[in-house]
Amino acid sequence: REHAEEIKANIKKKGEEEKLAKVDELLSLDEGWRKDKKNIDDLRCERNKVSEDINTTKKAGGDITPLLEKAKSIPTQIKKLEEKNTANEEVMKRLAGQIPNIMHDDVPVGKSEDDNPTIKEWGEKPQFDFEVKNHVELCEALGIADFDASGEVSGTGFYYLKGDLALLNQALIQFAISHMSKKNYLYVEPPLMVRKHVLDAAMDTEGFAETIYKVDTEEEDPVCLIGTAEHPILGMMENKVIEENELPFKVFGYSMCFRQEIGSHGINEKGLWRTHQFNKVEQFIFCLPEQTWDAYEELKKNSEEILEALEIPYRLIEICTGDLSLWKARSHDFEVWRPTTKDYGEVMSLSNCTTFQAEELGIRYVKKNGERGTMHTLNNTALATSRIMVAILENFQNKDGSVTIPTILRAYMGGKEKIEKQ
Repeated sequence: REHAEEIKANIKKKGEEEKLAKVDELLSLDEGWRKDKKNIDDLRCERNKVSEDINTTKKAGGDITPLLEKAKSIPTQIKKLEEKNTANEEVMKRLAGQIPNIMHDDVPVGKSEDDNPTIKEWGEKPQFDFEVKNHVELCEALGIADFDASGEVSGTGFYYLKGDLALLNQALIQFAISHMSKKNYLYVEPPLMVRKHVLDAAMDTEGFAETIYKVDTEEEDPVCLIGTAEHPILGMMENKVIEENELPFKVFGYSMCFRQEIGSHGINEKGLWRTHQFNKVEQFIFCLPEQTWDAYEELKKNSEEILEALEIPYRLIEICTGDLSLWKARSHDFEVWRPTTKDYGEVMSLSNCTTFQAEELGIRYVKKNGERGTMHTLNNTALATSRIMVAILENFQNKDGSVTIPTILRAYMGGKEKIEKQ
């Protein structure tokens, strides 16, 4: 109601003019909803007055028949209006969820991912004097993964990790946990299933319906397997009010994650890059609006430190207006270099959702002066092990077929320096 023109300008900046009509539709429904709500309140007052008139008329010995008829009709009118308003509320909620978040002024203008600018490049890309192998070839030659057996047992998109690769997976998890713990983030191991209403608040579930595993589709609010620890961490704070002196509240969590990935990208027939199941450590910050962009820079710095400690060449890109998800106010992606594809691939996604997620779930703050408001929420991958393992295998491979283990991880692998044939 108060920011319609600002919201429309934001939609135009995203290049989504087709959504302008949704704003007008939402405002029209809201106007009708408020009018009906007033009518409901008026009818309730009238019902009370009629009750008083009945008592007064009865005491005076008058005829109360018309008053009784009137009293009998009012609840029907109230019920009809309440049902209409409830239906309108559902439509309004759905429409509101389709209106994009207000973007940060510095989000670059662009139409698609091809317009995402590179902000930073780090690390030297390895130079090989031999024919490089992709990570699947390396895994199979070294005997450290089995994609054929997993295909038979579970289907495409799953994998068995064996020997040193399984240990490398655990080393990455322990490294990420250690790194984030030193920064005084609270470590959380969340449930691996959440109610769908949490997902609806967190993201555009209609757009990502084909990635979500629903466990019980018969329920109105079905349980879903998580695609990231971001969602149960967000849900952990539902309907909570946090005092100013406790903010920013910084959390990180490790979990297994599950995604159907049957949309446009599809699943790799073999390998670790795009799978149905993977391990991830996620960062999350709840904060006051005035803390939000400092928190964003902090999450960005954490990822830079992790990738640089692992000595993996990467680049940082900013997501442009046309590629920015509707629940995000700003976003950057970290992409690692893959010598086998001679291109970069995304491994971390940093997002500031401002109030988009917290508003729906009632996550609020209260200041010392009594001021209350909706929390800002931010998240970023700390480390997804499967894709980082792909980057390590492909960037650190040697001519003899072995793979050098990044120095930072050796302490988590008993001092081992190389992965060799099992």
